Amino acid sequence: MKNRIARLALAGFVILAAAMAWAVQPGAPAPDFSAQDTHGQAHSLAQYKGKYVVLEWHNRECPYTHKHYESGNMQRLQKEWTAKGVVWFTVISSAPGTQGYMTADQENAYVEKVNASPTAVLLDPTGQLGHLYSAKTTPHMFVINPDGVLIYDGAIDDKPTTDTDDIATAHNYVSAALEEAMAGKSVNTPTSRPYGCSVKYAR
Repeated sequence: MKNRIARLALAGFVILAAAMAWAVQPGAPAPDFSAQDTHGQAHSLAQYKGKYVVLEWHNRECPYTHKHYESGNMQRLQKEWTAKGVVWFTVISSAPGTQGYMTADQENAYVEKVNASPTAVLLDPTGQLGHLYSAKTTPHMFVINPDGVLIYDGAIDDKPTTDTDDIATAHNYVSAALEEAMAGKSVNTPTSRPYGCSVKYAR
């Protein structure tokens, strides 16, 4: 019995170690991807080499996502950074029939309604892109530098609440990572614990 428990424990450790080994790590090359946006155009990470890229996992029905869109915070960030040449992808990995799933037409209407300004919204109903980056929550943010290296993975800021009033006093990790990297500095906080609703992957 003890040997069986030991074997099970060892197997669990091996599985965990393998998962950690495959997880995206800041400082390592970001996995390339190919995904289609809501206008039918294909995008890959490789085609944006030489630019900073932000990935923002999104679920418009999640109250944490709603916090950043209702306040206009996410739209402000999108406009600010795309104006500086950053490529900003909003990613929807909700599977059909789950919270946050959107057709291309539905999402385009939403983007227009809330005046969002990402470079594109990538549809990922199979969860392939989400699993590639181990995206856990909405929002979950990733920043990739012009060399294709992941420099930030985590929460949008340090206020894990649904209260829009907290945005004014929050430290925004995404902006901080971009500002530091563009100034030739190391990113002070390359990773943090993401907060929000779980990504609604297919089961």
